[in-house]
Amino acid sequence: MEDSSHKKDHKPVIGISIGDINGVGPEVVIKALNDNRVLKHLTPVIYADGRVISFYRKQLDLQNFNYNQTKSIDKIHHRKVNVINLNEQGVDVTPGKATTEGGNYALISLRRCMEDLKANKIQALVTAPLSKELVQADDFKFPGHTEYLTQEDGAKDSLMFLVAEDLRVGVVTGHIPLKEVSNHVTEELVGRKLELMIKSLKKDFGIKKPRVAVLGLNPHAGENGLLGAEEEKVIIPVINEYKNKGNLVFGPFPADGFFGSTQYTSFDGILAMYHDQGLIPFKNIAFANGVNFTAGLSFIRTSPDHGTAFNIAGKNEADETSMRNAIYTAADIIRNREEFQ
Repeated sequence: MEDSSHKKDHKPVIGISIGDINGVGPEVVIKALNDNRVLKHLTPVIYADGRVISFYRKQLDLQNFNYNQTKSIDKIHHRKVNVINLNEQGVDVTPGKATTEGGNYALISLRRCMEDLKANKIQALVTAPLSKELVQADDFKFPGHTEYLTQEDGAKDSLMFLVAEDLRVGVVTGHIPLKEVSNHVTEELVGRKLELMIKSLKKDFGIKKPRVAVLGLNPHAGENGLLGAEEEKVIIPVINEYKNKGNLVFGPFPADGFFGSTQYTSFDGILAMYHDQGLIPFKNIAFANGVNFTAGLSFIRTSPDHGTAFNIAGKNEADETSMRNAIYTAADIIRNREEFQ
């Protein structure tokens, strides 16, 4: 890497995996980077092929979008958008069509990103959306990016953390069927996720004494055991344990009233018990600008909080705000971690 230039600019190098090339990933990446102000703060590196980028540049009528093509991260330009060619010469781009070829390509891009991340050639990873069904292969059997990256990092655990300015929502259980949630909500797991959230708020978001709200699992947070025992047996003991350690942890709160009454604005982090309990209110409040961050990893990974959206791919209808925020959030977390150290 051009070390002298990197030190001089002190701009973080952010790798972007292209996701499914037939979804909205390439569109939101190009639109997010089609603004020279981005280059003042960071050096973006897209892992795709020039052919894919030029296809969408034409499709979106953004002929002024310029980029530097290279085969190696060591030859990137720090004042330009960079594209690392994956050399998949024969790839067909068919916007809106879910194909195995698109799924395979997403995986190749992600793995090349990971190689450079592990070699410390990039400081963070931003992942464009991929289709979970289309990337399943013999050596890739994960319900999503989060689980794959946790394994790649060798981390014991991670936290799916949705962030948008001052709203930050994490989930105890992620991509599992609803009927399995209550079996997974154990003291050990709730404690681990709460620990990850508190550490992340300090280290990644620069909040010295974070206030964390914990949601109940059952309606009305169990109504004192009337509507379920998880609050009394599992969640309250964990909250008390963390309070006794000097943390500002509160709850369990009934999820509906907590979000409905804007009580959520008083907290730095909110720990939900399962995927939809946290993500439905989050996306309601911050859909266009939310970012999915994987807390608890040694490296930094963010992504937009939306999927491949095949239904609008190639139509120039996708909103790039979430992708732009994912790129900026990654850069902010790099700086927060440096200050924390």
